Amino acid sequence: MTCALPGVGLKPQVASAQAAADVSPEIQLDEISVAGNGGNPPKTEGYLARNTVSATRTDTPLREVPQAIVPVPRQVLDDAAATRIDTALDLAGVGRSNNFAGLGLTEFTIRGFATGEYYRNGFPINRGYPNSPDIVSIERIEVLKGPSAFLYGRGDPGGTFNIVTKQPTPERSLAVGTQIGSYNTKRSTFDATGALDEGGTVLARLTGAVEDNGSFRDFVHGDRYYLAPVVAWKPNADTTVTLEGEFISAGQVFDRGIVPFRGDLRAVPRSRYIGEPGLPPFRNDNALGQLRVEHRFDADWVLNAGVQGLAGTIAGEAVQTVGTLGDGRLLRRTLDRRELTWSDLDLQINLAGKFETGAFRHTLLLGLEYDRLRYREDITRSNFNTNPFVLDLFAPRYGQPLPALTVPSSNLLQHTTSHAGYVQDQIDITPKLHALLGVRVEDIAVDSISYINGVTTKPQGTAATPRFGLVYDVTEIASIYGSYAQSFRPNIGADRSGRAFPFQQAESVETGVKLSLLDGRLDATAAFFDIRRTNQLATDPVDQNFQVATGVARSRGFDLTVAGVLAPGWRVIGTYAFVDAAITRDTTLPIGTRLANIPQNSVALQSVYEFQGGPLRGLGLGGGVTYVGSRVAGTALSTFTMPAYTLANLISYYRITPDVRVYLNVDNLFDERYFDRSFQNRYATPGQPRTIMGGVAARF
Repeated sequence: MTCALPGVGLKPQVASAQAAADVSPEIQLDEISVAGNGGNPPKTEGYLARNTVSATRTDTPLREVPQAIVPVPRQVLDDAAATRIDTALDLAGVGRSNNFAGLGLTEFTIRGFATGEYYRNGFPINRGYPNSPDIVSIERIEVLKGPSAFLYGRGDPGGTFNIVTKQPTPERSLAVGTQIGSYNTKRSTFDATGALDEGGTVLARLTGAVEDNGSFRDFVHGDRYYLAPVVAWKPNADTTVTLEGEFISAGQVFDRGIVPFRGDLRAVPRSRYIGEPGLPPFRNDNALGQLRVEHRFDADWVLNAGVQGLAGTIAGEAVQTVGTLGDGRLLRRTLDRRELTWSDLDLQINLAGKFETGAFRHTLLLGLEYDRLRYREDITRSNFNTNPFVLDLFAPRYGQPLPALTVPSSNLLQHTTSHAGYVQDQIDITPKLHALLGVRVEDIAVDSISYINGVTTKPQGTAATPRFGLVYDVTEIASIYGSYAQSFRPNIGADRSGRAFPFQQAESVETGVKLSLLDGRLDATAAFFDIRRTNQLATDPVDQNFQVATGVARSRGFDLTVAGVLAPGWRVIGTYAFVDAAITRDTTLPIGTRLANIPQNSVALQSVYEFQGGPLRGLGLGGGVTYVGSRVAGTALSTFTMPAYTLANLISYYRITPDVRVYLNVDNLFDERYFDRSFQNRYATPGQPRTIMGGVAARF
């Protein structure tokens, strides 16, 4: 699975704190530039993380942040034999949505809303259609529930997550791993780190992975090549410069999943491929580079600056369905050719410091950000009216002559430019009462031109997204909190008069309790939330060929997270969510229409016990349970339902030596037939059948 053993891999580097007795403790480094700097890592014990470096861009105790946050440490990923971040997101209460036919992590759901914004060391990385992040270079993932626009900018109000990557260590080591599994899955990884000079001023790390994957889906297969180098240079005690890269090349047969027969998903074999075999896999190639600089002025003030550049391309041909004929068993299909390219430049600078005003203690953050995205899209399709190119769902006849590509579907160029500034103040009003105040002001412009009809749209505007919250420590083990936050996202396009749409806007109210149980070994957060999003696009009641930005959706509910160590060697992490997400205003949809891909109830739990002594010392046994309630495939008048499902997983491993670990896991133990996501109210993606994975990981 992964090249690092639990407890062995490097955790992200942050600045060390001064002694607890110091009246003005040293400020922790903010998330955008913690990577590669010397000091103590965020506090983690097994599945339990004490601090967050993503929710405030400073290293802050989770208990002092007025927001539900779910850190997923490295050991969770190792135990689950994960290769992608879906497993971590499941355990953090994040739902599955569009994965661009298996080519990436395009969209996910949190607290009732779909979103595609997520981050790597504080920088946005979901620009265009990148590959799904690989586990081998990840130290931890921090899921932020609710709006985080006051620090991270445009996005949806349900939440987001930040990936904290592995950084170099002074000690030299090499970790290698290999994994094989059902459906001809093969994966090998490596992780090498250490100092490049005798003085330890230059550190390096290189992680990588190679995959060759089959599938339970007919005719579907893929490959993947991954490399992530990091070099950190510390010219003096106060300055650290980190250069980090990531390169991914992946091939994947384009596969949206299946379509239901008369609304019944189970009527179609889950292995049924409704594309056309023989077409070459899509290629998804991505490159990313981050340059981060940290300079500490003194014990209380630190400056972080960074720049990230990324680029990617997807190209290939695929066959997709556009509807049915007759009794519903004949699919009308089209041949598509896609050529998508993108590039993004993001610059950030942050100044963080601690100071006092009378009895109040402050942790202040000031930041500026510039981002420019270029996206080019060219899609051509066959004409299904002149050549329906049909396929029988139950007796497919493949190998038909491919239709001609004659219909330009999309041909556009889009530039998105934003300038933003933000300020945040974390205030210790009393030793028990903590406040967080923050606001971001962002000016954003989206210039888009269609080369098919020559139409140009230029939506532009400025949005201020505040957040404020309070945390009160009721006792040593319990604190209560409340917060208010806003978010925004541009609407692309124009109405029938050619006017650009106003921005989508949202506001969220959250209140909850945070508990530290079992002498601090187990943390729990319970939160109630109410989110309202306005200016959603809806059908223009005057001309159905256009849209208006008058729709409103609301999501409210409750979520619970637990993580920690129940006893020596016994670790657990889990989430529960109840979400009531529906349309509250629309031009065509009735009030109460459910939002797509959102279950009302969902549960995810993983627990492992490792024997601490005796003849079974080093043996780990555990498992996981996931329950996802029924969901509608589309936010629409006419849709189909994906049934609820429950999955059970088994986890087992044995440490032959402290540095050599073998493991055998079984996912979907009872071979549940399920569907984990839908796309465009048309497709549903079948989940993996029973899957066995085994491997070995060793460190030298």
